[in-house]
Amino acid sequence: MTVLHSGVGVAAGETYLPSRPDEVWWGLLPNAASRPVLTVPSGRAIRIDTISHEGLLADQGGDPRAFFGAAGIPADGLLDDVLALAGSGRRHQPDVAGPHVVTGPVAVTGARPGDVLEVEVLDLARRAPYGVISNRHGRGALPGEMPIAPPGLPAGAAVPPVCLVAHTRGESGVLPVGDGRQIRFPLRPFLGIMGVAVATTNPVHSVPPGPHGGNLDIRHLGVGARLYLPVQVPDALFYAGDPHFAQGDGEVALTAFEAPLRALLRLTVHSDESVRRTAQALSAPWAQTDALHIVAGLDRDLGEAMRAATRNAVAFLRERFALPPHVALAYLSAAGDFAVSQVVDQVVGVHCCIRRDDLRELAGPDGDIGG
Repeated sequence: MTVLHSGVGVAAGETYLPSRPDEVWWGLLPNAASRPVLTVPSGRAIRIDTISHEGLLADQGGDPRAFFGAAGIPADGLLDDVLALAGSGRRHQPDVAGPHVVTGPVAVTGARPGDVLEVEVLDLARRAPYGVISNRHGRGALPGEMPIAPPGLPAGAAVPPVCLVAHTRGESGVLPVGDGRQIRFPLRPFLGIMGVAVATTNPVHSVPPGPHGGNLDIRHLGVGARLYLPVQVPDALFYAGDPHFAQGDGEVALTAFEAPLRALLRLTVHSDESVRRTAQALSAPWAQTDALHIVAGLDRDLGEAMRAATRNAVAFLRERFALPPHVALAYLSAAGDFAVSQVVDQVVGVHCCIRRDDLRELAGPDGDIGG
């Protein structure tokens, strides 16, 4: 069993941020008062380790050796930083914080509020050949229906979580059914959390996404994607976490295939007026891949999230391609693809995918952000 421990495989001279206990946050996100654990100039690529919270949580016993051992994974198959966090004395506090372990924050020199931080995903390396898919505490898309209470559970008692350990085989995920059969599905790694610090000194819960990014859980943000985050505090204070090996739109069980990744990310600050204007026109971050522009909408109500995504897509097409709103809306109705990112993070997400090829004949701004 191959695992990618802290520092293993990192080339000499690379800018690298591990995910050891003093380099991660657990359940809360960096805010305006946070101190960076690393400072880089704009345009620098950094390798950053991330770890999954699954196997560390209190409702799983808080002991990854026992949790993964029960699934047949030996202690020498566990990441050193996971064991270090479990042994650090820090504990998950579900009453006041989210479950996620996030690495950072990273200060990007020169970033100022109103600028936009571009996060280019250059590489994602799987750090272990296994992960977890969970449905717990009546959450997910079917609260009150699943997880199904086991026979004999007393009335009013909490239903225990269902946490299924899945494995990788080549570029496939393998999920045991429990009766000798298994389901295979394609791997599509991405970071569920990429964000910048919120302009507050109050605690920032890790679960709900927002204008700061955070727990967006947009499955398109894999290798080759660029995420654009409106900067809220000086030096941006970027962080990453919630690594996934795969996720379907919706993330209906509560988690997807949660498993640790080492990411190579390039962090670039954009301060030109056209980009700042786009950020001001949208209520959420936006992204692009080689094929798509991706515009998000966020709200606690799914219908409102859909409307927010539509408004943001219209505003994006206006700001970046000078489309009149009525033309933009008509185009989106004919060719835009709206999908539910996730329905499990308190604030739900809808993302609109716009094919970049459709807009090639329009005179958009130069550069990757809009052209």
